Amino acid sequence: MRGKRGPVDGAGRKTVIVVGNGMVSHRFCEQLRNLDPGERWRVVVLGEESRPAYDRVALSQFFQGRDEEDLSLANAAWYEDRNIELRLSERVVGIDRQRKRITTDKGDVISFDRLVLATGSAPFVPPIPGADTPGVFVYRTIDDLKKIQAWAQHAGVEAAAVIGGGLLGLEAAKATVDLGLETHVVEFGERLMPRQVDAAGGALLARAIESLGVHIHTRANTEAILGQDQVNALRFAESPALPVDMVVISAGIRARDELAREAGLATGERGGIVIDDALATNDPSIFAIGECAIHSGTIYGLVAPGYEMADVLAKIFAGEPTRFAGADLSTKLKLLGVGVASFGESFADEDGVGIRSVVLEDKVAGVYQKLLVSSDGERLVGGILVGDTDPYASLLHTMRTGAQLPPRPHELLTGPGGTGATSDPDAIADDMQVCSCNNVTKADISSAISENAECTLAELKQSTRAGTGCGGCVQLVSKLFDLEQKLLGRSVDGSICEHFAFTRKQLFQIVRLGRIETFDALLESHGAGSGCEVCRPAVASILATTWNDMVLDHAAIQDTNDRYLANIQRGGTYSVVPRVPGGEITPRKLIVLGQVAENFDLYCKITGGQRIDLLGARADQLPSIWEALVAAGFESGHAYGKAMRTVKSCVGSTWCRYGVQDSTGFAIRVEERYRGLRSPHKLKSAVSGCTRECAEAQNKDFGIIATENGWNLHLCGNGGSTPRHGDLFATNIDEETLLAYVDRFLMFYIQTAKPLQRTARWLEELEGGIEYLKRVVIDDVLNIAEQLEEDMQKLVDSYACEWAAVVNDSERRAQFGLHRETGATQSGLIRERGQKRPKDWSDEDSVSTPQLPPESEWSWVRMARVDEVPPDGGKSLRYGATQIAIFNFANRGKWYATQNVCPHRGDAVLARGLLGCHDGEAKVACPMHKKTFSLETGKGLSDPALQIHAFPVEIRSDDVWVKLPSPDEFAGGCA
Repeated sequence: MRGKRGPVDGAGRKTVIVVGNGMVSHRFCEQLRNLDPGERWRVVVLGEESRPAYDRVALSQFFQGRDEEDLSLANAAWYEDRNIELRLSERVVGIDRQRKRITTDKGDVISFDRLVLATGSAPFVPPIPGADTPGVFVYRTIDDLKKIQAWAQHAGVEAAAVIGGGLLGLEAAKATVDLGLETHVVEFGERLMPRQVDAAGGALLARAIESLGVHIHTRANTEAILGQDQVNALRFAESPALPVDMVVISAGIRARDELAREAGLATGERGGIVIDDALATNDPSIFAIGECAIHSGTIYGLVAPGYEMADVLAKIFAGEPTRFAGADLSTKLKLLGVGVASFGESFADEDGVGIRSVVLEDKVAGVYQKLLVSSDGERLVGGILVGDTDPYASLLHTMRTGAQLPPRPHELLTGPGGTGATSDPDAIADDMQVCSCNNVTKADISSAISENAECTLAELKQSTRAGTGCGGCVQLVSKLFDLEQKLLGRSVDGSICEHFAFTRKQLFQIVRLGRIETFDALLESHGAGSGCEVCRPAVASILATTWNDMVLDHAAIQDTNDRYLANIQRGGTYSVVPRVPGGEITPRKLIVLGQVAENFDLYCKITGGQRIDLLGARADQLPSIWEALVAAGFESGHAYGKAMRTVKSCVGSTWCRYGVQDSTGFAIRVEERYRGLRSPHKLKSAVSGCTRECAEAQNKDFGIIATENGWNLHLCGNGGSTPRHGDLFATNIDEETLLAYVDRFLMFYIQTAKPLQRTARWLEELEGGIEYLKRVVIDDVLNIAEQLEEDMQKLVDSYACEWAAVVNDSERRAQFGLHRETGATQSGLIRERGQKRPKDWSDEDSVSTPQLPPESEWSWVRMARVDEVPPDGGKSLRYGATQIAIFNFANRGKWYATQNVCPHRGDAVLARGLLGCHDGEAKVACPMHKKTFSLETGKGLSDPALQIHAFPVEIRSDDVWVKLPSPDEFAGGCA
């Protein structure tokens, strides 16, 4: 036993101990401090995990690039700033109710006045034989996710099964899909998400998820998990075994009530710590909140009710008379890209008593919507939405307020006369709940904006918490923000950054009509400062689309991918992706690709866009690689650019027995027409030879599907994390008409979209939607169709392969040698399945900035010639075992030097970053993850926890001198 603390601290404060450090615990601590600014309560928080509270709702985003820092709700400093004692990696093992103290696994005994149990829940693991076999995991914590990720990278791991088809199971399935594994969802019941959707909704949800390549197995009773050294199959009771290499069990949760049970606190028959309306247990000094608690027979497995409990308990501790009256289990989610929502008594019609239903089902669009209405038609009592959840907020408000329903209740979904359910923010009532996770109403948002004349969208989210939970309301919050600003007579600032007081659309017109051909000219005439990592690439895209100049003529404002005509990958290496129009390739070209990959030791992968991706090339190797490829007839595939990427195709009528048109031939024609086209974001297309849709054209920016009488055109589809089927735009048209429509559509999008806005999001914001787009493109209501076609034809006529231009130009080739001294990767390479790849990132990859001796002990070192460092760019140079980045910020007339290693992931890439300024301070944006650092002080601007070393620079005659410590002083940090 290491010590004992009394309940009274300092000036008579009482002690509250919070057991657990999850989302609900964090919310309670935050609210208690907000309501108790005088800190009458001493707060002690104990958490079993090694990290502070993080966002469990967004766990699946871990596999989309969000790291622990991104998921974190607060760091240790947050608790320190609020005088909260946070004790991590420490588990409470006993509660002494009589003496009012707890004991931890480290032997500490801490006394309390009040104890709050926020122990959450644990994954339920059914008693399946083999559940302890290597390769079987649960899905609950960041540590669980890291184990899943590590196992997925083992040789031979190609297929995964997720046991459980509920909310948590589909979240786990999303993770295995993101890891690139063939995914099977195994559900014991008759349908997916049985607590949220009915049979019809579950069937549509299953079809939608299966269309993404996930295999659904319902009514599947798993008898055993098979395998000795590692899992190799699932055995079912009534169907053949399923071969898999990984199993994730996500079959539900169980309340963590063991600590309370051992202390003699009342628990439910099926688990959960029993609490009353004051959130107190049968011991008046002990309380429970979140998933560990059971209130009126209900355990709430959602974050919103947990937050409500935390808010109520904080008010009670602050002396406010309030009670927890239960919470609504309504929820809106997006699972594997499919929207699902349920609210109220969503299964009330199954009782068959006094309930009427209104059902809208569109199997073509993948939409199922059901409303449950009282027998007199006066009240909305519940509903289910699958595929289209946009009406959720207004329907939930209608149900909660008991508002009078229209004579035809289906108009709540379709709008009067079938005009569509309103999503106009102006029509939303002030008391309507916009964010259910944090109980934020429209009135809360309006108030926050009106009270802060300088309010930004980010500040609005921070002050109200709207959009910071599951994220399902972010789009509505953004619309409300714009509306409220306009109602207050404020301008909605659409400026792309602090250096240009214009939107991208306005800058496009300025460049075009003013015939501005360089970034510096535009900055001088319409901007201020030196630019940044936001405006520089945006203007580069505008210049490329307008004048179709060679991108390397504007190298200083290009992001690293366009500057090196290749995608930067982990370790600072690049991928090479030659164009393969329509996926059609000759044997000779396949051989060349294999020879190049073998000669340069490149990792090979066939992509989903009918390309062969060659990864692991150093920047200085790229011209030599492309020299061989260009000689064999390959062109740049533009996989690195915000540009036209691929036109996927099936074999069509040339080979397929179902094909009705030559989809491959047309795909090649389409790709060769739009190759190299620069745009606000990447563009993808596909051509299918029949309605069986093997090329998956409907989720592309523009998709083409053959019919017996011509081609159907779909526009503004989107894959990725927020999939969207494209809208059917025109039917049974010939090739020439279709290309004319696509010309007009693409140029209209390019000229009006925001920076980095995909066509799907652009259409969602386009006033009038698809019908207005038809009027512009087909009916030419703006009288601009001819000009749009002419603009496109100029770009088509001026196309030239960028890599062919590089390999035949010695000066351009020289730019790729600026970083020859840069090592391939900080973390090293490993061999796997016969090929090299970067070693996995881990917590240790973040590089601490080493302490260096005082500057008085440094010496001036000649590092380079002035003409070796490009204007507004950088060069990396080896200094002993260390790498130094030197920058010629010509726009500011200054030189800078820093370490070359970015401390975020330890890769030596800073010399390739974009230069810019913020509030007059020069900065560099790391090309890997856009972490920004001051070139003057080295401090992290986007992440204050990161720091780099900056060094004095002098130009002496034609040489660059840098004041540096001895190379030995850098050991362990900057090498």
